[in-house]
Amino acid sequence: MVKSAGEPGGSYWYDGEDSAVDLLSALSGFRAADHELRRRLSAGMEMNSTDLSALRYVIAHEVGEDPATPQALARHLGISGASTSKLLDRLTASGHLERVPHPRDGRSRIVVATDHAHAQVRERLGGMHERMLAIAREVPPAARPAIIEFLRAMATHLDTEAPPEELAAPEV
Repeated sequence: MVKSAGEPGGSYWYDGEDSAVDLLSALSGFRAADHELRRRLSAGMEMNSTDLSALRYVIAHEVGEDPATPQALARHLGISGASTSKLLDRLTASGHLERVPHPRDGRSRIVVATDHAHAQVRERLGGMHERMLAIAREVPPAARPAIIEFLRAMATHLDTEAPPEELAAPEV
């Protein structure tokens, strides 16, 4: 029996019953939930989703001891230098980010998260990350390598997928 896209377990793209389709459906549900979480989080922190992405990028680079520069942030977000400057002005004014001298090159600047930003992120996300780790620990250890490989392969595919060609205008 073929399920339609509107039915539970149905798919717009794939016909038939296949556990691989169920896996893609679960991944799609996860991605939708993650997107909605980020929307709620950015609204709760009174910033837009690009601002939140910038804050996440800066914090990740602090943890990795790889200073975030305004230029690298612009590349990561896919926005212009002027837009990045406005974004940094907003997040500096809100007390989330600071521009400071580069630790190895005093002529350039890097972007760091403030203690206020770290406190907000921990307050809003600490419990969620603890629950996510608990859920991950419920996955049988023998299944984890396959799941890790699947998720990495999907991330690589999405990162390298070419944008679709421009659609032709409908004939009138």
